[in-house]
Amino acid sequence: CFFILGLRVTVLLTSSLMVLGAGLRCVPVSDLEIRKKLIHGGQLLNGLAGPTVMNAAPFLSTTWFSPDERATATAIASLLNYLGAAGAFLVGPLVVPSPNGTSHLPLVSQSNTEHIKDRIEAVLYAEFGMVSLIFSAALAYFPSRPPFPPSVAAASQRLSYRRSFCRLLSNFRFLMIALAYAIPLGVFSGWSGVLDLILTPVHVSQVDAGWIGFWSIVGGCVVGIAMARFADFIRGMLKFILLLLLSGATLASTWFTLTCLSSVTHLPLTTATLYTSCILLGIFLNSSVPIFFELFVETVYPVPEGITCGVVTFLSNVFMGVLLFFLTFYHTEFSWFNWCLPGSCLLSLLLILCFRESYDRLYLDVVVSV
Repeated sequence: CFFILGLRVTVLLTSSLMVLGAGLRCVPVSDLEIRKKLIHGGQLLNGLAGPTVMNAAPFLSTTWFSPDERATATAIASLLNYLGAAGAFLVGPLVVPSPNGTSHLPLVSQSNTEHIKDRIEAVLYAEFGMVSLIFSAALAYFPSRPPFPPSVAAASQRLSYRRSFCRLLSNFRFLMIALAYAIPLGVFSGWSGVLDLILTPVHVSQVDAGWIGFWSIVGGCVVGIAMARFADFIRGMLKFILLLLLSGATLASTWFTLTCLSSVTHLPLTTATLYTSCILLGIFLNSSVPIFFELFVETVYPVPEGITCGVVTFLSNVFMGVLLFFLTFYHTEFSWFNWCLPGSCLLSLLLILCFRESYDRLYLDVVVSV
């Protein structure tokens, strides 16, 4: 979309899909079947817009920022999406009461059911208002490109769709780092989505699980932007940064998994250890996202940024979907789910170790500009 329609038209198109999707979920229909279909339709439209928004950061940074600012711009643009997910971890438990007995509220009754329904509708209306406001701001002013390109790469010609996909599928180094990104991030996304269910057997409430998710994402955003700024100052260090982050993620996920098996490992199972291991895991994995994005673009340049990041995002969603599919069959016990985390992080670490990095886009900017 970015390559064909440009940045402004693509952003307006995707944000309008989000407005329409959020609006469908708010239609006041008494028939539950119709309401269910409207909610599913709204989620579908929101899902169609999601990958485009997630993949906009590298294209935005290349179009608008100079080479010594690109990694930072990618980090800010991509990780701000995660702040919305961090807010969801808090909004859910704090605004909508839990019906499963993990909160201090009374168990489900007719009045409590109506109260939960009212609170859910309030959240849906608030989301519709925020999305509409963002769409209005983009419609009022969101230029597609600056008056003058900030770098040689920003003004250079890119490959067509067909040649881009052929280049990606035939590039073994790209497939290595694509799997290194998609496997742990996909597993982590599926795992964090059911974090409250995973922590319930160890007597952690839904609210505490929400706070764990919140701080892990916020910490990941802070560390990710700091790492990206470091990458802008000292170029050619993307692989080294990823090795550090994935090593930390492997250790943190192993710590969490062994802690949940305290009856076997005899490790202390406390709120502090669960908080620390989960938050560290989220920090290491979430902060790796913009570094991966920059490495993808550098490796396969001149393939358009949107196509490159779209492929890896699709792969990540595939791994998340496969994991959640198995969860529907093996949902009574979560130790296997927890072990998927250190396994995926370790596999990603090995792939990055074997990866030979190159900086084709940066080389073009430095050599041609000189």
